[in-house]
Amino acid sequence: MNLIVQGSEVETGDLKTLAKLTGASGIEQVTPRTFRLTDAQQDPAVPAVCEGAKLDCGYVPPERRLADYRLLVMDMDSTLITIETIDELADLVGLKKEVASITEAAMRGEIEYNDSLRRRVAVLKDLGEDALQRVYDERVKLTPGAEKLLAAAQSAGVKTLLVSGGFTYVTDRLKARLKLDYARSNRLELVDGRLTGGIVGEIVNADGKREALIEIRDQLRIAREQIIGIGDGANDLKFMGECGVSIAYHAKPIVRGQTTYALNYVDLSGVLPLFNAQ
Repeated sequence: MNLIVQGSEVETGDLKTLAKLTGASGIEQVTPRTFRLTDAQQDPAVPAVCEGAKLDCGYVPPERRLADYRLLVMDMDSTLITIETIDELADLVGLKKEVASITEAAMRGEIEYNDSLRRRVAVLKDLGEDALQRVYDERVKLTPGAEKLLAAAQSAGVKTLLVSGGFTYVTDRLKARLKLDYARSNRLELVDGRLTGGIVGEIVNADGKREALIEIRDQLRIAREQIIGIGDGANDLKFMGECGVSIAYHAKPIVRGQTTYALNYVDLSGVLPLFNAQ
């Protein structure tokens, strides 16, 4: 295996320490912030060394290629984009702090997701549709590295699916803007141009995300091993469990311990070296 080491600053001393621990045959610079330790053996001390140096690391088969995969499945809020959409909508009615605390508890897996979403959406009652457009225009920002990751995936022939407990108002616009192949999320109920505080249809929760992935997987007739999943919250674990490679991106501790890789320090373009891509 090769050990991929990434960070905002990668010190030579840390690389040498990791090379010694793993018995690596060489150190190759992939990008200014990414290094590959070749023929590295797994050592239990590696994660602690990397954590102490604020580095992301992962063992990668040298033969792995992005083009070997057929589907990239991503969460939206705090993964593809930098915000939690519902928290920003709540900010427009002066209740961001209260709603954000519910969001955080749900993402940590401390409270039941459907109930948490209903409670948060109820706060938005009577907001005009213009508020949704305002949040999209003014507050929805792509996570650094997102466009690079998606461009590489699309160039390699990998289909893209966005699954979100957020809302179609945002996912539909991102799907068109980023040329994503599929998107699945919740639809806010609007009557006469105003939010009712309700959701139309079944809630897209952890099971809904998983079901969306399985539906597209079966439609494309691909295997679990051909799917890459990226998420940050507890409600992403079920869909990531259906992926050959799962990546926790700046995620909650409950998520980081149950995925193939965890990226805590680099941006989304840090996914690419895990597939021997740049």
